[in-house]
Amino acid sequence: MDNRKIAFIICVNNNRLYSEAEIYIRNLNIPEGFKIEIIPIFNAESMTSGYNSVMKRNNAKYKVYLHQDLFIINKNFIFDILKIFDENKAIGLIGLAGAEDIPSNGMWGYSENKVGRVYHIYDNFRIENSLFGKAKMNINKVEVVDGLLMATQYDIEWRQDIFDGWHFYDLSQCLEFKKNGYFVVVPKQEETWAMHKCGVKFLDENYEKYRLIFLSEYKSYILDRGKYGQQ
Repeated sequence: MDNRKIAFIICVNNNRLYSEAEIYIRNLNIPEGFKIEIIPIFNAESMTSGYNSVMKRNNAKYKVYLHQDLFIINKNFIFDILKIFDENKAIGLIGLAGAEDIPSNGMWGYSENKVGRVYHIYDNFRIENSLFGKAKMNINKVEVVDGLLMATQYDIEWRQDIFDGWHFYDLSQCLEFKKNGYFVVVPKQEETWAMHKCGVKFLDENYEKYRLIFLSEYKSYILDRGKYGQQ
């Protein structure tokens, strides 16, 4: 494992968006002695299979899984996540937005205890600074984070055995990290760290399928907080 390497891993089906995301990554400040690698995944059958295919063969200790339409504007992003990981080895995963609890419907956006922020850029070029919830601390422990960006310092296999599509892979991975005894966190952002060029998106017909799979697989955890993982 290369402790001085950061891999940015992106599933791609839109070359224009990916190219823009890559420009932002290459403009990040890089700590002395570290190197970055940007890995696009084309023609992935699912988010989990794409991520696993890279994770299993890449030796970077730090991996940042992000959407092709997520642009990192915090130029010290790498410094910031390395500081968080270095100061607490029990932190396994960092996200930009998430929730301190999981609602009974499995949809983190319905939580009353959300935290984090991101700029949303819509098709009419309208920009909205979405503040999901005010951070209480510099590092906020959460149950789950959104898959827009998920930075890790440990490798845990993504559940492609049951999440073989494009939904709920992110919430699943958070709970897999907690199963393994690691914290999932959202840092306080004094200034918003990233822009999401989301446009207008609609849930496809498979969203409900994977929501029910998520609820079935993690039912005991959702109903009994603290059943596994760090608290």
